[in-house]
Amino acid sequence: MHYIGKFVVSSGEGKKIICFMHYIKKVFARDLRKEATPEERKVWRLLRNRKYFNYKFRRQHEIEGFVVDFYCHELRLAIEIDGKIHKRQKEYDELRQRLIEERSIDFVRVTNEEINTDINILLRRIKESKELPSPC
Repeated sequence: MHYIGKFVVSSGEGKKIICFMHYIKKVFARDLRKEATPEERKVWRLLRNRKYFNYKFRRQHEIEGFVVDFYCHELRLAIEIDGKIHKRQKEYDELRQRLIEERSIDFVRVTNEEINTDINILLRRIKESKELPSPC
């Protein structure tokens, strides 16, 4: 039995096993939600509270050990808004996207510039990826 913070991690029979890395990802996602970029806040205003075709979107959601900007379980759709950091981690982003797509989850990517120029670009890409009626 190991104590990690306030959590007990045990592999004994009949004892609850807590995955510490899953907990760390949840905390990381929570911190990202608190520190959203202006572009993420714009997108969240459009998607939250089932505003987009009554689909529930989550922000900074953990999938397969990775955190995506937005996720809709009903559509099996992940949305990433690529800011400055994504220019430096292109290979990592491609690998992460490929691993998530292997779970039959579609990906839509937009840049900060696209969100700031015309946020409807994102809505059109969602519509095209899932063959939804046009919201615009």
